[in-house]
Amino acid sequence: MSDAAPGDPVRIAVLQMCTGIDPGANARTVAQGARDAAGDGAAMLFTPEMSLLLDRDRKRGGPKIVPEADSPAIAAVAEAAAASGLWIALGSAPVLRGDGRFANRALLFAPDGSIIARYDKIHMFDVDLASGESWRESNAYAPGDEVVTAQTPLGLLGLTICYDIRFPALFDELGRRRCDAIATPAAFTVPTGSAHWHLMQRARAVEASAWVIASAQSGKHEDGRETYGHSLVIDPWGEVVLDMGEGAGLGFAAIDRKRTVEVRAQLPSLANKREIPRSALP
Repeated sequence: MSDAAPGDPVRIAVLQMCTGIDPGANARTVAQGARDAAGDGAAMLFTPEMSLLLDRDRKRGGPKIVPEADSPAIAAVAEAAAASGLWIALGSAPVLRGDGRFANRALLFAPDGSIIARYDKIHMFDVDLASGESWRESNAYAPGDEVVTAQTPLGLLGLTICYDIRFPALFDELGRRRCDAIATPAAFTVPTGSAHWHLMQRARAVEASAWVIASAQSGKHEDGRETYGHSLVIDPWGEVVLDMGEGAGLGFAAIDRKRTVEVRAQLPSLANKREIPRSALP
């Protein structure tokens, strides 16, 4: 856990979206969510993966992906953070890197609109599902290579994105860093969501003894895909304190770091963790 002593619970807002193919329209949805969240007393807003553009047609969507500094949609989110006085954890947005490849990038905005943390998705979604859906994220996107955390009103926040949830080593490292909360924004498919979404989110919360905040895409999107929804907030014991079901909207939860202290005292798995000697591995 971070060094600061736990204080009063922090009210957060979770924006569940059905992101489309127009970055400007999506940014306006995030900005409206920020205004509504601030009006309801939230200190932070969490949004899903690919909040600003969701388009599997790369010929159509590709020209809309620009460097972070040149993105009007990202600038609009920064303005929304400053106007509302909120922290905004933008689940992710596609950005053009200097090498000409895309990154699936999470951005953390402070209440003055500045970006204080960036995380590029490490694990690429390259799968062929039994439903017939085929996804090759790595055809266009380059994976990140850095674990990212930042201090926020919730304490130390770890950043992940969607498919990362299936790779415990990343969450093991976030647990070692004593993250108080972990953001797991997503655009889960319906087949994988119905099978594994709740299971894995709860498991990661328990493993890291941390709050998990999983803002999700939901519904039938303009590009033809369908996403699972069920944005979640889960406490360090693995209890679901918010499940938003299906459909776009705004949900709220209170993050109480005293609960984190209680869980880690009752079940000190992070303190008990040991390295497995290489000699013991097959």
